[in-house]
Amino acid sequence: MRIVHWLFVVSVALFVSGVGFLVVSARTAQRPAAVVQAPVMKPVATVRQIMQGIVGPAAKVVFESVSTTVSLEGVQEKAPQSDAEWEAVGNSAAALVESANLMTVGNRAIDADWTKMSQALADAGIVALKAIEAKDPDALLASGEAINESCNACHRKYSRS
Repeated sequence: MRIVHWLFVVSVALFVSGVGFLVVSARTAQRPAAVVQAPVMKPVATVRQIMQGIVGPAAKVVFESVSTTVSLEGVQEKAPQSDAEWEAVGNSAAALVESANLMTVGNRAIDADWTKMSQALADAGIVALKAIEAKDPDALLASGEAINESCNACHRKYSRS
């Protein structure tokens, strides 16, 4: 009988300590952080302003960063050389990606094609960013075709004279 009594006492002690651990852990558990809502974006610039102020200048920097010129003097290769030059081209490629995001904010997205074409510009800019990160002039030159095609496709459909 003593062994049964002793096992009962140990079982009760384990049960009480288990409940105690549950209470303590419940009190110290962190509550999930409140979900932060992103601010509502209010478009300010027109599509034309985005094109002329961001897309055009940024694309020009990317397009002109790598080139080959053949003349009577010979062949001249142009590509970013220093970290600062690569960074400047990278900033312009990033501006292309972000401008594609701007093109879909608010009522700027006209239809599903507009959104797809904006995404094509963002994707092309990301390809350029990867080439810049690798400091690969050939890949950067090749990325220009995708950037140019995304612009041309959009302008063919949404040309506003």
